Formats: sequence, structure tokens, C-alpha cells
Amino acid sequence: MTILLTGAAGFVGSHVTERLLAAGAEVHGLDNFTPYYDVKLKEARWARLEARKGFTGHRLDLVDKEAVLSLAERIRPTRIVHLAAQPGVRYGIDNPQAYIDSNLTGFMTILEAARAVDVPHLVFASTSSVYGANKKMPFSEADGVGHPVSLYAATKRANELLAHSYAHIFGIPVSGLRFFTVYGPWGRPDMAPQKFTARIFAGDPIDVYNDGKMMRDFTYIDDIVEGVTRVMDHIARVDEAWDPNAPSPDGSGVAPFRIFNIGRGAPVDLMDFIRTLEKHIGKKATLNFMPIQPGDVEGTWCDVSALARAVGYEAKISLEEGLARTVDWFRAYYKV
Repeated sequence: MTILLTGAAGFVGSHVTERLLAAGAEVHGLDNFTPYYDVKLKEARWARLEARKGFTGHRLDLVDKEAVLSLAERIRPTRIVHLAAQPGVRYGIDNPQAYIDSNLTGFMTILEAARAVDVPHLVFASTSSVYGANKKMPFSEADGVGHPVSLYAATKRANELLAHSYAHIFGIPVSGLRFFTVYGPWGRPDMAPQKFTARIFAGDPIDVYNDGKMMRDFTYIDDIVEGVTRVMDHIARVDEAWDPNAPSPDGSGVAPFRIFNIGRGAPVDLMDFIRTLEKHIGKKATLNFMPIQPGDVEGTWCDVSALARAVGYEAKISLEEGLARTVDWFRAYYKV
């Protein structure tokens, strides 16, 4: 296969790229190296990919539509995997334009590229954040997602709707994956697992929002990669049994389009997460309890049954094992 993969220098993107390269695929990776967090980490991931056979890197911004379409038309990918995005919930409060440029304008570039080359399958990253104010647990694709509480969530929901429109109008098979709190080696330093780890090692206090009364469905990176690669090979199709009088909330049916949750399916109390992290680091954390922040939600819990039925997905890495691997990587990479 020839894969066009965006966000290749990112956390999830670099791991997915490594898996695809190991399987013998040719991967054209795109990234614009935005300085949302330390670019040195992105450069280190990128260097690992450039050392691998089958990888070609392109330092491109998705806002540059002409350059991206030119690349897509030249390589004629058999899959497009769109993992680039402006992430983060709190960052959107002060930097809204970054989300519009990357998550809306950039996503439109990818949809146009998929249309231009008539790609056999487009797979893109959505997020559990689309469930917003919904407190019905576990979160299911059959639940409504009309109450986003962050700009990030709103732009990702917009991605889902735009993708459905392109699938319907142009017949492009599209699959979206709602990621649930991904962590692991090479993880983003702005996310709680890496941020907490760094602060505990340094002896600095960690901010614990909502006074620790939070719950997250933490998902180890290897399980996410397994799900992404399985979905890539399972092309979305029109459901001939689709009933317009009882349309599915997830958008599947009338178009070759579908949305899946992808997570562990086992939420963890935030304080239990911190205690497990302390055990593997061998050091107690200093906790700074704070109120919940705008855009945050108290809990997430992933119903993975749809993905399990479709592609046989099953998360296999426990929090205990995942955090042990993460801390080992952190010690080696940062030499602490």
C-alpha cells in the first residue's frame, strides 16, 4: 500500500507510521511541526521514521491546499490516514484560530485530496471530547453529540459532519475514530500522563482538576495503533438496510461512512491513576487541587462494542503495564 498520513511527527501518527512501515507499506508522512509543544520531541520522532525503509517525509502545512493536492495526485495513495490536528481543550480558550486553521481548513484540504485521487478509504481521527456535556456512560456512537463544551470538540464534530457529506456526495469511503485519552512512550507532554510524570520526577506539584474527582478511559498507544490499522483494511460501505425513518445518530447507513469509538473500555479514577504512576516512578506526587476548568468533562468511558464487532478490536494493555512502559521510556529519553 501507499499511505498518505498526516501528523506523522505527532504522538499517534508516528506510532501508526512505524506499524505500517513494519508491515511493508510505503508511507508519505506530512507534518508542519507546529510549536504547540516542544518541537524537539517531534523532531526526534521524525528522525526515527526517516531512518526506516519506506518512509518519505514532507514538511507541509495542510492550509497549503495546492501543495497537499499536488503531492496526493503524484503519489496516488491507496489510503489516507488523517491524524494531524490542533489538540487540547484548554488551549482553545485563548487560541481559537489555531483550531479553525488546522481542524477545519486543514481537514477540508484532506477531504479535497481524497476526492481528487478517489482514494479507496480515508480514515481520520476524531475524539471522545465530542460527547461533551453528555453524562450517560459508557459513551456510545448511538448517543447524541450535540453539546460540545470545548472548541476542540466542536471542530472535531464538524470534521465528522463534513466527512459524512463528502462520503455521501462523492462516494468516498470514510471512517472516523473517536480516540479516548491515548498515552504511552513518545506521548504528548501537554497531556496528563506525560505532564504528571515529568512533574513527579522533577519534584514539582501537579495540578489536579475538579479536586481529583475525574475519571478517564486511558488507552495505551499500541491498542490505538492496532485499532487504526484494522479499520484501514475494513473499508466503510453503504448499509443497504439503512432506514431513513430511523436514521442512526452515528451517521452510518446512507453513505459509505461510519464512526467508531476506540479506547480501552475501562475508565480509571484520576487519583488511582496518580497512585499507579507514583508506584512506577518510585516517588510521591505533590498535589495541587483545583476546580474543574472550562472545556473539561468529569469523566469519559468508551463503549468499544461497535469496533469489536466490525474488526475484532480488543484493548489488551492494562493501565499497570502501560504506565510501567511509559515511565521506562521517560527515564531513558529524558535521562532521569
